[in-house]
Amino acid sequence: MKSWIENYHNNGAAVIRGALPLDWVERMRVAIQDVLDNPGDASLEYTKEGKPGRYYGDFFIWRRHEVFKDFIANSPLPALAAELMNAQTVRFFYDQLLVKEPGTAEETPWHQDLPYWPLRGNDIMSVWVPFDKVSEAEGSLHYIKGSHKWGKFYAPGAFNKESGFSDIYEKAGLEPLPPIDELLDGQEILCWDMEPGDVLLHHPLTLHHASGNASATTRRRALALRYLGDDVRYDTRAGTFLDNPKVRATLPEITLGDGDKISGELFPKVWTNTLA
Repeated sequence: MKSWIENYHNNGAAVIRGALPLDWVERMRVAIQDVLDNPGDASLEYTKEGKPGRYYGDFFIWRRHEVFKDFIANSPLPALAAELMNAQTVRFFYDQLLVKEPGTAEETPWHQDLPYWPLRGNDIMSVWVPFDKVSEAEGSLHYIKGSHKWGKFYAPGAFNKESGFSDIYEKAGLEPLPPIDELLDGQEILCWDMEPGDVLLHHPLTLHHASGNASATTRRRALALRYLGDDVRYDTRAGTFLDNPKVRATLPEITLGDGDKISGELFPKVWTNTLA
């Protein structure tokens, strides 16, 4: 078993160095700037007006931007997802752009990914792709080692109280995250400095967090991608991010019922085992 696959399963997170050719990095930098200059209808400004820096978030960009669409389907990432999950078919869930400009104070709170999503299953892989050098100063990701094995499904929390998600997430009725001091007590934290071309992989139940960008000069442009394997099913529980009217308005109608296998144009097939 490859070390990054073993680390992912044992620790809940792993880094792969040089996973992306730099020509992909350059193409995506141009595409990201295009998105920043032309925000989507579901985009969010997490930094309040008048505050320094800029923390920008956007969702489902692949549906409106051809370079993002090409990247999620034709970069090396779908094959990595298939290898990790030992999947016969890989579908794409969604992309999330998270840009922290220099001098941005806003943090990404401690959270698990899966409670935000209308999904259930184990074959779900999050990929975090930086397009700049990232260290502690710029807001590298921190993971609680092994937290994906705790058997916990914590209530999701909004990245910003004014984002419109807080009331939605309360409807989930899930166990709240413990106080941070209690959460981190005695835990080993995983964190890596990264270069463009490196990628992070993490399990959807691994607890993770990122600080603001304290650098005065370096941007932190990152894209989170979610790939789905064979055992994933649709979950109609209340309190997921798709309940937000601003997000739903940008998407086609979802006709999947509770427990249905993932299918349809919103979740495109990006990899298939042609040898099966």
